[in-house]
Amino acid sequence: MPLDLRTRKLAKIAVNYCVKVKKGEKVIISGGVEAVDFLTELYKEVILAGGIPIVKMGLPNVSDFFYKHANEEQLNHFPDYWFDTVKCADKYIGINSEMNSRELTNADSKKIALRGKIMHKISDYVCNEKDEIRRITIAYPCLSLAQDAEMSLNEYENFVYGACLQDWIKLEPRLREIALKFEKGSEVWLKGDGVDLKFSIKGKNCLIDPEENMPGGEVFMAPVRESLNGWIKFDYPRIVSGKQIAGVYLKFENGKIVEYDAEKGKEFLGELLKSDENASYIGEFGIGCNYKIDRYTNDLLFDEKIGGTIHLALGMAYKENGGGNDSSIHVDIVKDMSKAKIILDGKVAQSEGKWKF
Repeated sequence: MPLDLRTRKLAKIAVNYCVKVKKGEKVIISGGVEAVDFLTELYKEVILAGGIPIVKMGLPNVSDFFYKHANEEQLNHFPDYWFDTVKCADKYIGINSEMNSRELTNADSKKIALRGKIMHKISDYVCNEKDEIRRITIAYPCLSLAQDAEMSLNEYENFVYGACLQDWIKLEPRLREIALKFEKGSEVWLKGDGVDLKFSIKGKNCLIDPEENMPGGEVFMAPVRESLNGWIKFDYPRIVSGKQIAGVYLKFENGKIVEYDAEKGKEFLGELLKSDENASYIGEFGIGCNYKIDRYTNDLLFDEKIGGTIHLALGMAYKENGGGNDSSIHVDIVKDMSKAKIILDGKVAQSEGKWKF
């Protein structure tokens, strides 16, 4: 098939805008076989930028086999060789695509949680050591994710490229304006249909995301760990390691989740919350600001950016936000705010998904 030229444009954004590859830099390009066309274009762009590409391609249909048959030694194995490679790299481009997004639906939840702890050192390094490595997680349209989004592949391609191929330099000032309001703020109150939750953001860094995720379009911060009080019912489901949790309800007292429920996946949600002592605290409060993303797709890379939504992340707080909660998990869950308000220091900042400044 002839190359969709939008794939080449997306590769240029990833290499030249998102991670800004420079001459001599080592660049990891990681993806699956379903994204081979995109891997190829990224490889070419890294070469043209003077970088040194390191390609990591994942095999399809092996994860489920691993969790069914791996012994204790294999489950606990930490790949030092790969971590050494990551630490030698300057940039990391990870492609968001799936051959089968439900491959791990029936896999053992406890084994998945254990493996997450073992591998956490690598993901934490890539996410939090900004002085050592810059990363981007970038979308690529594939059949599995189109099915999850309940679109034809052609519709999904148009959706993905429409969300990603925007003038991000032009959009950045508005995102920074929103972020600055929260950067100067102290208390957030989420109030309305399905939520009554207060927390402090005083002293925390509020950042924008047109670079580390593509599509970008969110502002995000770390709540003060022990400050959350109230409850929230999330509207949208979330797929984590092939398992879906839906209809999630969380109640907080002094930051900690003291009560939880889910219409689907409650047992798995409980396993996530028991991952470690900090997994039952919140590490991120984010606000979706990409109004080109106007529907839910079952893919967090898009769903957390939906204009008029918020999301909370169980577990880890990013160091760049000021940290405050170390955990082996970082699980974002999204809520529609079309019937609710974001109140910042007593003033309505957003109502029914629309900004008031």
